Amino acid sequence: MKSAIVCAVAGALAMSSVSRASAEPDMNGVWVPDVKDQKRQETENIPPWKPEIRPQFEHLVAEEKAGRPFLVLSHCLPHGMPSWMLMTHNAFEWLTTPGRITMLGEVDGNRMRRIYLDGRPHPEDPDLTLHGHSIGHWEGDTLVVDTTAIAPQAYIATSEAAGIPNNGDMHIVERFHLEKPNVLHDEMEITAPKVLTTTWKTTRIFRRYPERHYEITEGECEQEDLVAGKDKYGNDIFILNAQNPDGSVRAVK
Repeated sequence: MKSAIVCAVAGALAMSSVSRASAEPDMNGVWVPDVKDQKRQETENIPPWKPEIRPQFEHLVAEEKAGRPFLVLSHCLPHGMPSWMLMTHNAFEWLTTPGRITMLGEVDGNRMRRIYLDGRPHPEDPDLTLHGHSIGHWEGDTLVVDTTAIAPQAYIATSEAAGIPNNGDMHIVERFHLEKPNVLHDEMEITAPKVLTTTWKTTRIFRRYPERHYEITEGECEQEDLVAGKDKYGNDIFILNAQNPDGSVRAVK
């Protein structure tokens, strides 16, 4: 009898686990950002910058309109959070594995987010990184992600030419859910007390096209500055391309 009870309890727990797992929506696959909606929000949902920060942001917007954009994403650094989700123009792949979600992005080779679902807390003494430390849990069909430990150098960018470093103590809460079977919404609440007057709420939209079999592609952000060459042993390597006095890359002949 005792064995039967144990088996029954184990079976109930297993069924409960399967039920919870089956309730979680399938977000795996390659997602493409809705750039049109991003552009709309650049003017309709501006971050609540502090008074001393707003002129800096407005200067960057003006410079972009004048054809002198500031390259927010430069020096081959990762986009970081929240900029990756806010203004990326490239696809990313969502991979679900036991206890973790991994997001892989294309272009610069540095776009990778880990969202831990195994119940761990944020570290008490974290090493700050541009993507921060993310933990998540499911609330029904919504994945709630909490991100802290973000380096102060990580930008809050609304475009590739307009963004301000968060300057420290930033906290991000995201709620991912499928608005439609192949339409993913990332509802973000960004708290950055050094540069924002209040928590900024914004949503980014991503679309999945399973019939097109999209794959993310490899890319290197410095590749345009490099040309094929040989080392002293004759091995094939990349070497720095020649530069003009103003720092621009000379055309390869």
